[in-house]
Amino acid sequence: MFTSVNDFLNEWKQEAAVTQKVLDALTDVSLNQEVSLGLYCIGSLAWHITGAVYYFPLQVGVKFEAPDLQKESPKSAAEISETYKTVSQRLTEAFSEQVTDVKLNEMVNLFGREMPLQAVFRLLIQHQAHHRGQLTVLMRQADLKVPGVYGPSKEEWEAMNAQKS
Repeated sequence: MFTSVNDFLNEWKQEAAVTQKVLDALTDVSLNQEVSLGLYCIGSLAWHITGAVYYFPLQVGVKFEAPDLQKESPKSAAEISETYKTVSQRLTEAFSEQVTDVKLNEMVNLFGREMPLQAVFRLLIQHQAHHRGQLTVLMRQADLKVPGVYGPSKEEWEAMNAQKS
């Protein structure tokens, strides 16, 4: 639970930095990698993560300007990464300006469910982490170097162990 605006902002900045690191590791060629025919591919999953950063807050009245997120997922990994960076930064600014510690406890309706505002932003972070996990599996299948998220990745462990030898 977030008891203050700063609680959320501190956690968001950490989580957004990790997501940014994952998105920065994508390549244009990798965007079509999918787990199974007809399911999310890397590009559409990365775009979904990016869009959620705008749409979750919008549903509960936290508004800010964002690029066109309703268009089809870009064919450029750099465009997805840059758009995420922009949307994440604008969420940080809007949250700082539009939400107060008291407002965090107000009940809001998100997709038909009543919950405190703070729960919406917890759900946003969890939603992002959930899809980021899916994304890293697809990245591994696409032979991309997967960056560490909550600890070193396989490649990072190997590099650390090589330095010890």
